[in-house]
Amino acid sequence: MGRWGDGEMGRHGDTETRRRGDTEIGIQKGQGDKRDIYTNPSPIPNSQSPIPNSQSPIPNSRTTNNKQQTTKDFILENQFLRVVVDPKTGDLSSVFDKIQQREVLSGSGNQLQAFQDKGQYWDAWNIDPNYEQYPLPPTKLQTIQWIEQGVLRSRVRVVRQLGKSQFCQDYILAAESPLLKIETTVDWQESHVLVKAAFPLNLKANYASYEIACGAIQRSTQPNKQGEQGEQGSRGSRRRDNNVERSAIANQPQTSFEQAKWEVSALRWADLGDETYGVSLLNDAKYGYDAQSSQLRLTLLRSPSWPDPEADRGIHHFTYALYPHSGSWQSAGTVRRGYELNLPLQLVMSPPLNSDSHRSLPPLGRLLDLSAENLILTTFKRSEDDSKQWILRCYESHGNSADFSLESDLGLSIAHPVDLLEAPIHLPKRSHNGQFFKIAPWKIASFAVVLGGN
Repeated sequence: MGRWGDGEMGRHGDTETRRRGDTEIGIQKGQGDKRDIYTNPSPIPNSQSPIPNSQSPIPNSRTTNNKQQTTKDFILENQFLRVVVDPKTGDLSSVFDKIQQREVLSGSGNQLQAFQDKGQYWDAWNIDPNYEQYPLPPTKLQTIQWIEQGVLRSRVRVVRQLGKSQFCQDYILAAESPLLKIETTVDWQESHVLVKAAFPLNLKANYASYEIACGAIQRSTQPNKQGEQGEQGSRGSRRRDNNVERSAIANQPQTSFEQAKWEVSALRWADLGDETYGVSLLNDAKYGYDAQSSQLRLTLLRSPSWPDPEADRGIHHFTYALYPHSGSWQSAGTVRRGYELNLPLQLVMSPPLNSDSHRSLPPLGRLLDLSAENLILTTFKRSEDDSKQWILRCYESHGNSADFSLESDLGLSIAHPVDLLEAPIHLPKRSHNGQFFKIAPWKIASFAVVLGGN
């Protein structure tokens, strides 16, 4: 796992951190002296390292002095990003892409924008289409402090007040990770209020892409007057044109068809950009987005009063992340980043062996390797009809064809393709031994798997 050598010890805010090589032990103060171990188990990339989840109420936020930077400096930096947090507002004043040498933001990022949201008959289902005409006062910064400044990750905690509610957000930048995570805990006590996290971006794009079930959909950021949003599959190139900047009037929904699409749903991510550069906004529990040519926003919370007069009031925990990248969302691996945020590696402690074992484990192991980056595993289960078979289900996530083969150190191999009812079907083979199959764009594919050869 991590390397243990001459260690050093430091204290940052409410977290005591001991470092030995690439392993850090964090002791969260005020939470029952909870002990977390952060480690980079090389050769696993840090972006996939086990990170403990925080499921506590609003964390304690006592101010602290910082020995590495002055108390006015809140800069998180690694080999990919340099992130500056505004000490007066808690917003992001800068996110600089060090690889591409460009500023990601065109204004303050992670603005918590609140609006009055009422007047709809189906209160819990419908957002007021005119909510932007009723903005509420901005949040008030209560505290900002360093929580961690370790070798493996840095964390700045910002606590802000909005009406009767409190937002506690940790900006987290891990070593060797191009993602800026925003871990959020909210004590939500508002009524008929909508809150969005806004990211004005230093780019212009005609289209935004959103993840849907087993695929993605591309939507125009520029609604036209004919009621067409320009929805299309995400396969193929997206062209910039000289008419990206339009007047504010032309950019407003013109028909009832368009008016229904100023807020759209997505699963784990939305992406704004083109084939050369883009920014993905990932989430682990929030599914409402809106996009303009130079802005992405994620809807965080609402507070309807019908049919439940206390809907969503209370403590909320969720995380979202900003992922600037070169190229398209396909080439940048946004789909996998979304899965990693939602399904992080879990650290499992196994009991000691009762007897000595002379067997050794390799540094890398392959449980289920699907051989193509654009194939996503969704299911691995025992067959309903044959106890000696397992069912593997995957889908193509980029809108491009893929060659599927199974590699596993467990000795598993493909028996034959099956449909969703697990009945055998025929798929074109790519190899005489039957272990390579052609998967069409966006296709959901299932296979019967056995232990040993065919």
